[in-house]
Amino acid sequence: MPSQNPRSGGVLVVESLRANDVDTAFCVPGESYLEVLDALVDVVDDLKVISCRHEGGASNMAEAYAKLTGKTGVCLVTRGPGACNASIGIHTAFQDSTPMVMLVGQVPRDHAGREAFQEVDFTQMFAPLAKAAMQVENAADIPAAMSEAFRIAQSGRPGPVVVALPEDMLVEKAAAPSAQPATPEHATPSASGLERLHHVLGDAERPILLLGGGGWTDRARADIQAFAEANNLPACCSFRRHHVIDNDSPSYVGEMGIGADPVLIERFKKADVAVVVGARLGEITSQGYTLLDHPKPRHTLIHVHAAAEELGRVFEPSVAIHASMPDFAAAAKTLAPVNSDRWRDWAKDARDAHLAWRTPPEYGGALDLGRVMSELEALLPDDAVVTVDAGNFSGWAQRFLRFGGGRFLLGPTSGAMGFSVPAAIAAKIACPDRVVVGCVGDGGFGMTGQEIATAMLYRAAPIILVFNNRMYGTIRMHQERNHPERTIATSLHNPDFAALAEVHGAHGEVVERTEEFRGAFERARDSGRAAIIELRVDPDVITTRTTLTAIRAQALSGGG
Repeated sequence: MPSQNPRSGGVLVVESLRANDVDTAFCVPGESYLEVLDALVDVVDDLKVISCRHEGGASNMAEAYAKLTGKTGVCLVTRGPGACNASIGIHTAFQDSTPMVMLVGQVPRDHAGREAFQEVDFTQMFAPLAKAAMQVENAADIPAAMSEAFRIAQSGRPGPVVVALPEDMLVEKAAAPSAQPATPEHATPSASGLERLHHVLGDAERPILLLGGGGWTDRARADIQAFAEANNLPACCSFRRHHVIDNDSPSYVGEMGIGADPVLIERFKKADVAVVVGARLGEITSQGYTLLDHPKPRHTLIHVHAAAEELGRVFEPSVAIHASMPDFAAAAKTLAPVNSDRWRDWAKDARDAHLAWRTPPEYGGALDLGRVMSELEALLPDDAVVTVDAGNFSGWAQRFLRFGGGRFLLGPTSGAMGFSVPAAIAAKIACPDRVVVGCVGDGGFGMTGQEIATAMLYRAAPIILVFNNRMYGTIRMHQERNHPERTIATSLHNPDFAALAEVHGAHGEVVERTEEFRGAFERARDSGRAAIIELRVDPDVITTRTTLTAIRAQALSGGG
C-alpha cells in the first residue's frame, strides 16, 4: 500500500538503499543528485558516505567493497563527465561478476533530448557495460526500480546495474510504497547433473578442478574445498581468484592466469576430466582459448556456472550444471567421495610442482623482489587483504603470496589500471582491523593515487607498495618482444612517492635494498596512518620469469 506520507525522490532513493542493507556508499558529489545527498544526511549513523577525489576511484572502491564483503557495492556520481569517469568501475564489475549499483544524477526531464548541459543517454551508454541500465521517470516508481536494480545485480551471475535519476524527479514528492529489499534469484543444481558429475569423476584417470568467477561466500569456499580434498582433486583457480580455496590446502595447485606456471598449463591440457566451477573460461583463464579444444574439448568438460547463458557459450561441456556457487558447493560436499587411488600420484605431482613454483628463486640485485615477497609473506597475518592493479608487477604478489582461508586477494580480472589504491582504501574502510596491503605500479598509482587523500580524510590506513620501475612496464615488455629496440611512449617521470605520502599526512618510505624492506613495512604498519612504500625496482626485471634484456635478445635473434 502507498504510504500516506509523501517523500521526495531523494528520500525514496535513500530509503531503498537502507532497505537493501547498504551500509557504505562511495561518491563524488554532484548538483544533479543534491536531493539524494540531502537525504543521506539524516542516515549517516547507519550509512557511511565516502567522498572520493575522482569518480574512477569511487567506482573502483564500490567494486572492491562488494568483492570483499559479498554485499552490493554502491556508487553515486553526477551526469555526463561523472558517469563517464565512473564507467571503468562498471566495466570491471561486469567482467569480474561483482554485484554493484551505480546511481547517476541526470538532466531534468524537460531538458532531455536537447543535448542539455552534460546530457548523456545512460541507458544506451551503459548497455554493453552493465547487466542493466534504466532511468526512473517518476518518484513514485523509485522503490520498485531500486528493488529491481538490486535484484538484477545480485541474481545469477552477479554484475553492475546503472540507475539514472533525473534531477527534477528527485525533488518531486510521491506517496510511494515503502521500499522493499530485493529478492535475488539463484539456481540450484539438478539431481541429474550431480549424478553425472559423480559418475564422470568415478571413471576419471587425470581429473583437474578449476575454480573462479563471482558469487562465492565463505561457506561456499569451505564447501568446495571439502569436496576437492575428499576426492583428492588437484584444484587451480582462475585469474586473480586465488582466495576461492585455501592455498595451504593439499588440493591447491596454482592460478591459471597471466604468466601461469607452464607446468600447470601442460598438466591441465593432459587432464582427461576438467571440472570448471564458477569460471567463465574467458580469454585469460583459458590461456587465449587454447587450454581446451574449441568448440568441443577433448577433455570431458563439466562446467558449473550461475548464468545459464555461459554454459556452452565458448566451450561445449559434456555436463552443464546451472547453479549458484553456494548451492553447488553445498551439494557437491554431500556427494560420496569417489575412489581417487588412480590419480594419487597425479595429484601429488601437481601439488609438488605448485610448491616449487611458489618458492622464489634468487633474483639478485640490490632489491630482490622474490626475497621481498618472502618477507611480506612472513609479515602478513592470516586474515590480510592484498590488492593488485594491472601490470607485470602484480605477478610478484600473485605468485609468491598465499591466499584463501582468511586471506583475500582483490584484483581486477578486467585488467584495469588504477584499481589497487582505491580498492585498498575501500578494504580498510570495510575491515579496519585487518592489515590491507595495496600493490600498484608507478603507472597505476599515477591514475588513482590521489585517493590517498580520501584515505586520510576517513582515517583509513592501508599500506601501499608502489613498484617503481619508471615506465609502463607491461607495454614496454610487449614493445621489446614485438619491436625490439623501438620503444616509445612508455617512459615515466615520477615524483618521490614517499615525499608525496608525507605531503598528504601519510607515512612514507623508500626501499632500494632488500634488507630495508622489513623495517620499512613494520614502521608503516605501526604508524597507524595510510602509508606508501616506494620500491625502487630494476626496470630490467620485468616479470617473475624473465628480463627485458632476455626478451630483447630473443626477439633480435628471431626467436621471439
